[in-house]
Amino acid sequence: MGDHISYNLANAGYNVAKYLPYGPVREVIPYLMRRAQENTSVAGQTGRELGLISDEIRRRKAKTWWSRWV
Repeated sequence: MGDHISYNLANAGYNVAKYLPYGPVREVIPYLMRRAQENTSVAGQTGRELGLISDEIRRRKAKTWWSRWV
């Protein structure tokens, strides 16, 4: 689930949980590669997520810059 979806759901009052696989890299990477191959929409989400992250970084920098002058 993309961060923008989970954020908006949580903001609307829904409980949101994310599954995060963890373990030794040699065991986790093959699993993540299989999941990426199974989920073809991942490629489309990546660009959108990077754009949202970039927007958020710019917003935070602007807020930080502005707060020094207020």
